[in-house]
Amino acid sequence: MYRHGPDPPTGPAPAPAPTGPRPGNRRGTRMLTHHHRSRLTALAFLAPLAAYLTAFYAYPLYRNLDLSLRDYTVRSFVAGDAPFSGWDNFSSVLNDPAFAPAMRHTLVFTFVSIAVQYAAGLALAVFFNHHFRLAPTLRALFLIPWLLPLIVSASTWSWMFNSESGVVNYALHPTGVDPVGWLTSPHWALTSVIIANIWIGIPFNLVILYSGLQNIPAELYEAAALDGANAWQRFRRITFPLLRPVSAITLLLGLVYTLKVFDLIWIMTKGGPGDSSSTLATWSYRLGFGTLLPQFGPGAAVGNILIVIALAFGLLHIRVQRRQEP
Repeated sequence: MYRHGPDPPTGPAPAPAPTGPRPGNRRGTRMLTHHHRSRLTALAFLAPLAAYLTAFYAYPLYRNLDLSLRDYTVRSFVAGDAPFSGWDNFSSVLNDPAFAPAMRHTLVFTFVSIAVQYAAGLALAVFFNHHFRLAPTLRALFLIPWLLPLIVSASTWSWMFNSESGVVNYALHPTGVDPVGWLTSPHWALTSVIIANIWIGIPFNLVILYSGLQNIPAELYEAAALDGANAWQRFRRITFPLLRPVSAITLLLGLVYTLKVFDLIWIMTKGGPGDSSSTLATWSYRLGFGTLLPQFGPGAAVGNILIVIALAFGLLHIRVQRRQEP
């Protein structure tokens, strides 16, 4: 009988296709699982840092910005229904007669402090880099101002600068200098807090700059000495240029820290007498908490202005560093 269609296969039946995963696919699955676990591990390590930054940096910055853009009173602060006021708080702060003196005092306090702190810290770092017998002991003693609680340091300096019983006026009396109202005179109050802040900040500069000096090879100094370079030439041509990256970060950290100094000034002078030692930090606190009718919005606006100034100097530092990179 005649059949239509192809003839049936005459050979053995083909083996069924394997139903399990191929070896190559199994290896790829293991690699994908390992990569997934690595990402989960990295996220687990980053989670505490992200939570910390959110809780203690991002959220306070958001709340401070919200305070500066709304008309808060004590009642609305508790109820949370303060009306939106836009840039009114910033406008009132910038037009306030107290803004210019506070800005001027902040800049003077900051730049004089970090300039003297850096110069003294660098001189001490170079001095201790000679590795004489008592260098470790003396270096440890210079760290005491940095280790003391700030309230102790501020209270000590307040006692030393006391116009009636302070040791500073007592030491100046044999020279014929009349008693100076260090903390009560508008001419000397800012100078007094600058001196105290310089004393506190020198150890920080000493530690950072001394660490930078340890990374400069001694062979460079030996070669320069063989070429007839004196101590000043070695410092100018070797030490200072090679310390430039360390110096830059030291000055930046000192700038950011000094801009926001509040507790030292508040304990010693409270920004007075009058506004003679008031800075943006103390003025912000006084607006927000130092009056019977707190002005939360303007106080937060002053704080945001201070943050913008610090951020501007930080961005300037990054730009300068990128230009100096080879």
